[in-house]
Formats: sequence, structure tokens, C-alpha cells
Amino acid sequence: MKLEADVLAAYPAEVRISAATVADAVAASNAETPRVLVVLDDDPTGTQSVADLPVLTRWDVEDFIWAFGQSKPAVYVLTNTRSLDPAEAAARNEEVVRNALAAAGSPAELRLGFVSRSDSTLRGHYPLEPDVIAATVADVSGEKTDGVVLVPAFPDAGRVTIGGVHFMRGTGEAAGTLTPVSETEFAKDATFGFTTSVMADYVQEKSQGRFAAGSVIVLDLNTIRAGAAAQDPAAGAQTSANAIADAIDAATDSTPIVADIVTENDLRALSLGLEEAERRGKKLLYRVGPPFGRARIGQEIRTELSGAEAYAGNTPSEAGGLIVVGSHVGVTTRQLKALTEQHSAARIVEIDVEKLLGDTAEEHLDQTVDTVVEALRSGDVIVHTSRLLIKTDDPAESLRIARTVSAAVVAVVNRTLKTFPPRFVIAKGGITSSDVAAHGLEIRHAIVRGPMLPGIVSLWEPVDGPAKGIPYIVFAGNVGDDQSLADVTRKLSNTF
Repeated sequence: MKLEADVLAAYPAEVRISAATVADAVAASNAETPRVLVVLDDDPTGTQSVADLPVLTRWDVEDFIWAFGQSKPAVYVLTNTRSLDPAEAAARNEEVVRNALAAAGSPAELRLGFVSRSDSTLRGHYPLEPDVIAATVADVSGEKTDGVVLVPAFPDAGRVTIGGVHFMRGTGEAAGTLTPVSETEFAKDATFGFTTSVMADYVQEKSQGRFAAGSVIVLDLNTIRAGAAAQDPAAGAQTSANAIADAIDAATDSTPIVADIVTENDLRALSLGLEEAERRGKKLLYRVGPPFGRARIGQEIRTELSGAEAYAGNTPSEAGGLIVVGSHVGVTTRQLKALTEQHSAARIVEIDVEKLLGDTAEEHLDQTVDTVVEALRSGDVIVHTSRLLIKTDDPAESLRIARTVSAAVVAVVNRTLKTFPPRFVIAKGGITSSDVAAHGLEIRHAIVRGPMLPGIVSLWEPVDGPAKGIPYIVFAGNVGDDQSLADVTRKLSNTF
């Protein structure tokens, strides 16, 4: 554990850059042929940092045509690949890219950039996903990728990269400290565990030596903040942009490029540098945490939505709301405890994982749905899986258990929706929120309206299907403080 102030003392101050500066640079690049970033989101929580962008949970060519028709600078595609095995994840990435390119038409109509959005605590199918995206783009268009830019930082949620090392900020009594992410519970993930927080070493570890640590380009804060000494903000921004583009110039054949990020200004400086590198002809893919997309398109940070804004344009139901909790990380368990203690009017319904894996699974599901529907008639319902996490030493078996549990949660939500639609739905956990969106609520197309908490919890408005008009809250398992789940529920509930 280190003090953040001590670590940052070795680097320049941030370069102050407005979102409008980035947006103007993007607009200039798009003057002749518009570009859309297609964000392949390996779980739905990647939308938590953006607003007013289309989201797809299906990716047929027709779905992309709808999304591109919204005339927005980015579209999010919920691939949910973090819940898939490597072969399935590869196939899904390829299918998404091929269909997006087909929908974009000839290069003269629309340019596409591809973003592989993954976890800010380094879990996920890396380097498989950017590898597949690069190979598919090359196969379809002949365009080869020069560099893959890794930006896992998520400052809103306390994840920052400094000196090529990825850290988690401390909270509470540990505020002001940094812990290498490899020393947290996330590094021990049964499927996607890792041993190092040094990003160049992480690349070498995950690529099994295909990319040596020494071959990784590290854009540290000296480069990101190269314009810090400039008196004029515009000159400082341009100096940083040029320094970043110069550093990337040597990238070829999918060279990994790691970026230090501590603040939103750092993300904007990086975005300008990437824009400049691409203007010079570099072909880049991105493997990133949630806030990168916001900065890359020059979008302002959206203030958190109020309860009234969450229901804007729709008449809220008099039914109770449905809060579904599937994540097992420590912060989720603490958030669930705080919610249940404070929301005395809510009915608590537990899905017993041991029963789901046994012979009485169907009977248990029937009883659970009946209980939830009846309780929604008088107030909010909290549905959570039993907190005993059943693990094995076999990653594939761990994934199978996770899928079984998620399928049960989906069944409860879907059957409840079609029997007695809730006032709102909150899904807590990455895989949980993905499956609830795509299958439980049968959302195909949605618009992410903005955050319910600053930068970390997003609200989707389904635009079609049985959940149309019901606010859907995507809440990652590993974000927020102990009160966050209660805070969001209180905004939406009519009984809390």
C-alpha cells in the first residue's frame, strides 16, 4: 500500500482539457466521413460512464442499422463475453465485428473504430478479444492493426494507472492510499485471475509470452502530461497530443500500448493524442475500462439522474420495484446488507444456489416467482442469490455454476415481468445485469440515459419489448460504497 500523493509527486500536474476540445478534434476528423466507435462491452456495466448513446443486446445487421441511424458517435454492444468460454467469446467478437462492418456499408459511408470494453480490475478475455477483432477487421477490410491501447483506469471507481502500474484507491480510513490491483480480491478471480499489477508484465503473462514486457509501449504521466508547462491551455493540449502520437509511432502488428490515467483530464489528453496518431495514419484498437469511451468522443461528464429524470416520458407503475443481486464480491454483500437493514418495507427473497444445483431446481424456481409476484403488489422486492459462493478448482466448472445461477435469476425476472411488471428493475453484478437485460427483460435496443450515481451506475431506457418504459439500472458488482445500492433504490422507490 502506498500514498497516492507520494506516487504522483514524481510526475507533472495534469493538463486541463475540456470535453469540447476533444469533441472539436473528433468533429474535424469526421468532417468528410463520419466515424462511429463500436464498443464491444463484455458486460453491460461499460455504459456507466456515458449518456444518450444506443445500446444493443443483439447484433444482427439490422440492429446495427438501427443503432447507426441514431447518429451518435458511439454504440455499445452487449456481448457479455466475460460469462463465456474462450471459444465462445472469440466467435461472438467475430460475429459482432462482421455484422457491424456489413451494416456500415462501403468505407465512404461510415468509418468504424472498435473498442473492446472490459473490466477495470483486469478480468476478462485478454488478449483474445482484441486479437479476434484485429483479425476480423483485417479479413474483411484488409486493414491491419498497428497498436492495441490498454486503458483499464476507472478513476470514478477508484482504479488508476501510474508509472505503468494499475492500482485501486483506498476508501474510508484507507483513503489516499493505493493498493496494487494484484493484491485485491479481483486478482484471485476463479476464471480470470492474474499475478501482477505492472501492466507490461500483465500483458506478457496473459499473452503467455507472445508479447514480451519489454515490447510494450508505456505512455506514462510524463507523456500524457507533456504539455503541463505550457501557459496556454490549447498549446498544452497540443503538446501532450503530439507527445502521445510520437510515442505511438513505433507501434506495428498490434503492439500493446499501456496508458497511465489518474484523472478525466488525462483521459482527454490521451484521446487527443490518439486522434492525432490516427490522423497520422496509425490503426488502433482499444482495450479499456468504462470512462474511456466518454473521453474519446468528447462527451461531458453527465450529472447523476434524479428519480424524476429516471421516469421522464413514462408513467411509473404503482407496483413495487425489483432489485436483483447476483454478484458475490465483498462490496456487493455489504451493499445488500445496508439495503436490507434500511429498507424495512421491502420483501427479501433468496434464491438458494444449492437447490438450483440439485434435483428440486424447478420447484424452487416456481416458489420463488410466486413469492416475488405477490410481494410486488405491495412494495419493493429484493431478490438475491445465497451468499455462499460455491467454487471449484476447475475454471470451466466455476463458469458452469455461474451460468446456472444466472439462468435462474433470468427466469425469475422474465416470468415476473410477464405476470406483474415491476416499477423499476435494478440488477447488481456484471453477468447478472447482462443476462437480466438481454433475457430477463428481453431488451434488444435501449438508450443509456446517464448515471444514477456519478460515473458508476447507469440507467437504460428500453425502447422496445415487454420492458419498454421500465427504468433498468445496470449496477456493477465492484463499484460504489456500502450505501450506494440503498441510495439508488431510494431514488426510484415509492415505498422507501
